[in-house]
Amino acid sequence: MVTTTTGEVQAVATMADYDRKTELKAFDDSKAGVKGLIDAGLTKIPQIFVHHDQNKLHNNSGSGNTQFSTIPIIDFQGIINKDAALRRSESEIISKVGDACENWGFFQVVNHGIPESVMNEMIDGVRRFHEQDTEVKKQYYSRDVTRKFIYNSNFDLYQAPAANWRDTISCVVAPHPPDPQELPLVCRYVLIRSILAFVALIYLAITSFD
Repeated sequence: MVTTTTGEVQAVATMADYDRKTELKAFDDSKAGVKGLIDAGLTKIPQIFVHHDQNKLHNNSGSGNTQFSTIPIIDFQGIINKDAALRRSESEIISKVGDACENWGFFQVVNHGIPESVMNEMIDGVRRFHEQDTEVKKQYYSRDVTRKFIYNSNFDLYQAPAANWRDTISCVVAPHPPDPQELPLVCRYVLIRSILAFVALIYLAITSFD
């Protein structure tokens, strides 16, 4: 894979030409992400995205594997619902959150009270960002974790044995929310609306647990 003078990213033809470090840097420096590869008319998957341990991947994706079916799902009804008869034990929720953070590092929340309309608008906003022209998105492409808003492809691009086929945007909302001007115009409104909804949920959770 190489970056052309027009900024397009192309795939390397053979393994003989493959220099992983060089390919990773070329991909990263293009700031075009995975979508840039597709837009450039990619016909072969670049080697940096190829997982060579196929047996391990096959074993992990078998129907008997429960690794991805046991991600903690935590019901926040005990925080949101004011009906005592429907509220779950807050101590139980606290325990589940603590266990998920310690053993998983993440969890899924249901009955969180954030309107479905906000969530759908967020999905649309993210899509609008990624579908912008590459030159517009490049100004946000970074691996500087101190920035409030970041767009890049694979946060662990240089550490992982193989890259994943994805582009990502991330926005730091706590403890200090970003200045609106730091957010892309194409999704600024929905990001702010989502941030307000998330902060309200966090505040409600904190006050409920006091």
